[in-house]
Amino acid sequence: MLRVENLNVFYGRIHALKDVNIKVNEGEIVTIVGANGAGKSTLMWTLAGVLKAKSGLITYKGKPHPNTAHNAAANGIILVPERRRLYANLTVRENLIMGAFLRKDTEGIKRDFEYVYSLFPILKERTSQYAGTLSGGEQQMAAIARGLMSRPKILLLDEPSLGLSPIYTAEVFRTILEIRAQKTTILLAEQNAKKALEIADKAYVLETGRVVLSGSGKELLANPAVQDAYLGVRHKAI
Repeated sequence: MLRVENLNVFYGRIHALKDVNIKVNEGEIVTIVGANGAGKSTLMWTLAGVLKAKSGLITYKGKPHPNTAHNAAANGIILVPERRRLYANLTVRENLIMGAFLRKDTEGIKRDFEYVYSLFPILKERTSQYAGTLSGGEQQMAAIARGLMSRPKILLLDEPSLGLSPIYTAEVFRTILEIRAQKTTILLAEQNAKKALEIADKAYVLETGRVVLSGSGKELLANPAVQDAYLGVRHKAI
């Protein structure tokens, strides 16, 4: 569905992504794990059409990637960005309407309101509340719901558990599985490696802009290097 080959992205002189190769098949949850500064958000913003690649190839459904944010969204590549980026002075409902901005199917939009409210019942209670007054966990739910209102073919989730309590973190990961069950493909960039790898069909480890490991979520969970670096498990040196 989505293929990235030898992708290079720069911020000025800073080489942020270095010959990155990943593949996302339809219906999968694919996880990108890595520390702060590894390049996870850079990859997500590039796939969303916000950042431009210096070189490399991105194909989406066998065709060249629609390399502007507007065209990427119109083609179903939808980013839920790090730190939510809601419209704080709009209500929850108004934020969700913004998610459906490119859509014309009025009845479908109505159905999707009910769908996201079923995923996040608290948002229905908060529908007339300004987004900026929500708790961090509620804001993350609203951000994901706004993304879903775009009817994504592939949902890019950038650090969805960042800054959340354990209860809200568990809720976010439960919701990700429910979204995948509705046939939405998910690319997840996440620092909470354990939870992200537990739900991943396939996963990649990014370090300083390079993919250094890949495999199934279970394979990377069992990898001693991943356990040492990201899971807090220490192995004795041989």
